[in-house]
Amino acid sequence: MFQTLPIDPLKPRFLKLLDHRHLVVESQTGSGKSTRLPLWAAETGRVLVVEPRRVACLALSDYLSSQGGPGVGHAIRFESTVDDTTRVAFVTPGVALRWLSDDGLAGYDTVIIDEFHERRWDTDLLLALLKRRNQHRLVLTSATIDGERLARYLEGERLSADGRQFQVSIHHLARESRQLPDERGLEGRVKEAVVRGLEESPGDVLVFLPGKREIIHCAAQLKEIDVQTVPLHGGASNTEQRAALRSGEHRRVILATNVAETSLTIPGITCVVDSGLERRTHQRNGRTVLGLHRISLASAAQRAGRAGRVQAGICYRLWGQHAPMEALTPPELKREELVEPMLAAACAGERLDELEFVDSLPEKSLGIARDKLLQMRAIDEQGRATDHGRRLYPLPIDTQFAHLITAMEEKGCREAMVDLSAALSLGARLWQPPGGEAGIKALKAWQPLECDAMTLLSLLREPLPEELSCDRQMLAEAKMLANQIRAALELPQLSVATPVSRTAWLAAVMGAQPDLVYVRRLKRPQALGNGFAEVQQGRDSRLSEQALGAVVFDQFSLPGRGVKQTLNLATCMAPVTFKQILDAGLGELQTGELQEDGHTLISRVVYAGRELGEVSHLGSGEQVVATLVREILAGQRLPGVGLRLEQDLAAWALWCALGEGEGEVPGPDAWLSRRLTELGVESFEDMELIEAQELAFDGIPDWQREEFDERFPLQLTLAELKVTVEYDIRRKSIDVVYQSGTRKGGPKRWELPRWSGWRVFYRKASKRVTLS
Repeated sequence: MFQTLPIDPLKPRFLKLLDHRHLVVESQTGSGKSTRLPLWAAETGRVLVVEPRRVACLALSDYLSSQGGPGVGHAIRFESTVDDTTRVAFVTPGVALRWLSDDGLAGYDTVIIDEFHERRWDTDLLLALLKRRNQHRLVLTSATIDGERLARYLEGERLSADGRQFQVSIHHLARESRQLPDERGLEGRVKEAVVRGLEESPGDVLVFLPGKREIIHCAAQLKEIDVQTVPLHGGASNTEQRAALRSGEHRRVILATNVAETSLTIPGITCVVDSGLERRTHQRNGRTVLGLHRISLASAAQRAGRAGRVQAGICYRLWGQHAPMEALTPPELKREELVEPMLAAACAGERLDELEFVDSLPEKSLGIARDKLLQMRAIDEQGRATDHGRRLYPLPIDTQFAHLITAMEEKGCREAMVDLSAALSLGARLWQPPGGEAGIKALKAWQPLECDAMTLLSLLREPLPEELSCDRQMLAEAKMLANQIRAALELPQLSVATPVSRTAWLAAVMGAQPDLVYVRRLKRPQALGNGFAEVQQGRDSRLSEQALGAVVFDQFSLPGRGVKQTLNLATCMAPVTFKQILDAGLGELQTGELQEDGHTLISRVVYAGRELGEVSHLGSGEQVVATLVREILAGQRLPGVGLRLEQDLAAWALWCALGEGEGEVPGPDAWLSRRLTELGVESFEDMELIEAQELAFDGIPDWQREEFDERFPLQLTLAELKVTVEYDIRRKSIDVVYQSGTRKGGPKRWELPRWSGWRVFYRKASKRVTLS
């Protein structure tokens, strides 16, 4: 039997409007919106409730089922209780989007998007797609939502209800009233606040921290206190998350990320300690990076409300009362790369840039996403999902990993890519390299190759030596994900995995996605580059310092120094040799040396600034022309032609600069390359048909050239002195530059052309004097 909740008086109006309008429901924390609205909507048809986090899906589904709710189920990664008899299905946004692309959510009448204020990209996209289709009744709910603006966006109705919130007294513990949340000394300050909370409040304490690392460190600090610490974060298992939502026999301190900020009532909480920090993504220098951020005022209000769900409570904030914090958290679609949203939209039959969103999307991010998906062949030029893209989308992993999996043609390589993708898709490290001598020795014996990728494959496929340790719960989840993808692709399960040839696997990866190949910088060996991006080797990577190249499967981006710098840490690397990179067809051919047979070129291959080696090949048209240009200008072919061309072009440049003519002023290389192409030269044999006069530059008219050269020579031979002449038209100055000769002094002014109106200087080495 359900107890009476503050939102209950809203039911008649809610059901009346739901029949013909979209709804935006605003209500305070504790009103009952997350449990009542789905049951009310179920009276008119099947309901899909989209919760931003799996912990909320589990908690709400379990609660309504325990209260006798009709046909309640949930669907999250690895777990689903939804069937044809389910009337109310609680799902995560990723599940909802995949079901939408499969059948348009045809089996549901109403879609409720709970806690919409979190503004995740998947909930924003889901809302835009459902609004475009207009086949479902839509309900948005939140305690901190901008209801009026959303009601206009949906062309719907706005409803509000009071919450059931006990009084929460707020205490700011910073010394300065404008002090912002800060991570420095966080563990010690949290411990002090927890001790105070246990003394001043009768129940359990909920601590909001930015991430798992801080949870671990704070738990270590709290070991000295006689209290049960319970972690609650996105990486926790379903069992651990359920345990955090049940009362314990002893007083507890729940150490949580912002997964506990909304939708959940954790029993027994009467005190909240808020660090004021969270980890969230944002765009920096064209990449999505994960950084430590201060929360918004709306999030602070939500967190404080957790202390007043069951009785009056206390909230300790570790920042100043008047700290300048932003009002709302920016939407993810404005903060992150749009590769996954664009592919999700395409698989649902829509173009991301043509959908109407609550907030407009950044044009630059749209362009980057389109280019990446075109490179993966996941969409076509019209933005529609290709067959390859539709195969990528259902896989519950990053789009890049999905692309690599489907690009592997050989069975062993595909299985290896599946397992590695699963290991890298959990958002945290499965293991830490050993520090002790025994552990290092055991690691080398177990996986002798200094390769992060092969180490992770061994971790999933082989028993771990006793001397080594890993996160057993996360390892189990990685294996579960690997088997789930294997089943979807009709591959054998992990227990009978096909052995992989590492060389063949990495060759296939380099062929499918060449930008994953990095080479070590020549002058900064701690860094590796691929021609347009750079990574630093992660501290825990096993890659040897002697490895000159690597395939970088995973990297972690952090803000660097300055407002535009980004630090990319390579966290999973597989060493490759320069020969392997050459064999993969990567790198650019430099101008080659013609061999004695007159047909073959020996060219250097350069990749990201490093010379990989030399290759022998028959020159293409462009390579033949480039070689001929170099040889002509060096005087090795058609002697005298190159020197005459350079002189003619230099005279023409001066002629035009003096205003005596106008036209293009090309460099010798560019002009000669274009001229040879115009003459149809594609092979070395073609050059035998070319006469020297055909490579003459037609610039200054012949009848004016001799006089011009006398007025403005480019070089002069004087008694015991040879000089070149440089003209600076803008400054109206001329430098006569020493080249050779035994004369001790410089030229006399009377030895030089008249050069009326010009300032003339003589330059030898670093000395420059005026010639009067």
